[in-house]
Amino acid sequence: MSDRSRLALVVWTVLVSQVFLYPGLDEIVSVLGGGESILAGTWFLVAEFGAFVVCAVLWGIVSDSLGTRSPLVVLGAAGGAASYLAVVFAPSLGLGFGVVLLLRVVGGAFTIGAFSLSITMLMDLSGGHGRNMGAAGTAIGLGAALGSVVGGQLTGLDPLAPLYGGAVLLAGAAALAWTVPDRSAGGGLPVGTVITRVRTRPTLLVPFAFGYIDRLTAGFFALTGVAYFRDAFGIDAATAGFTLALFFVPFAVFQYPVGSLSDRIGRFLPVVVGSMLYGVTIIAVVFAPRYSIAAGLMVLVGICGALVSPTTMALVTDIVPASERGAAMGGFNVFGSLGMLSGFLVGGTVTELYGYLPAFLAAGGLEIAIAVLASREVRRITAPERGPSPGASNE
Repeated sequence: MSDRSRLALVVWTVLVSQVFLYPGLDEIVSVLGGGESILAGTWFLVAEFGAFVVCAVLWGIVSDSLGTRSPLVVLGAAGGAASYLAVVFAPSLGLGFGVVLLLRVVGGAFTIGAFSLSITMLMDLSGGHGRNMGAAGTAIGLGAALGSVVGGQLTGLDPLAPLYGGAVLLAGAAALAWTVPDRSAGGGLPVGTVITRVRTRPTLLVPFAFGYIDRLTAGFFALTGVAYFRDAFGIDAATAGFTLALFFVPFAVFQYPVGSLSDRIGRFLPVVVGSMLYGVTIIAVVFAPRYSIAAGLMVLVGICGALVSPTTMALVTDIVPASERGAAMGGFNVFGSLGMLSGFLVGGTVTELYGYLPAFLAAGGLEIAIAVLASREVRRITAPERGPSPGASNE
């Protein structure tokens, strides 16, 4: 198995372990002592995402400063596995739900290290930045698709089974990451130097902004999108899960070829035109008169989303040198985590106040708006491209 495949598998494994918990969230929270309120489930998710936001850049800075990544990926995955098991045993040890939330924060702090730095290790490979980020995007999409389906099945067996399963997967990710050679720039830089250099690259805000909006739409569909399909077409939970998979599967499958294509034609068209098409297809879903048409549009939404995701990550790789990739990808994941949280909040709040139509218009409109507003800056960043994009040499 190639290094690219092993690292993509690490990314996939970490993502699956996280998504395992989503389908049976109510049951898991109840068993852990949180009761049956929606607020308890919300805090259970926010605790982890909050740690993602705080710690993603920290892991990247430490990685760039030490000049190494692989041992940190192993540490992050192993720590995440231990935290999952700690959450499982918390009730039997007489620990309350507040302690469970604290353990979720600790687990999130570890897990984001494994996730973000395994993507950074993909950035360090030769063979084309778009191709490498396409592999990461495919792993993320397939992880979300499979994790939601299998997680629901595990919850049916035992509410705590997803936590056990997540711990096993994270332990496996740690073992697999240990086998991948470290190809970071080496040598390391002082922490202050890493922070200063990344802060003096304002062009990073462009892919960060696209990453924020893209993850916002993912969070929107995970919560509001599912609710819309159930309310508008009267489908059950299983069919809603299948409908969500209609988005995630093409979103995953097309990212690798799109990333490779962007190494040849440049990033501008996939990022800018792809974002516009993505926004249009999101809005089109809410106007579909029948379920079959709406479901078909979800496939198009996934394909259009696949145009944007790997190429924005590749832009990060294009902008920064190898010695700053850890911090840069950490920043990208901070914006992504904030986007996911915003997707939950924007979708839920707008739907509650104004209905589904304005909510879909808001989500799709934001995607179109970022493409229009940032198109000139994307053009400027990608202007040096002549034929193959940076990093497009063969491995």
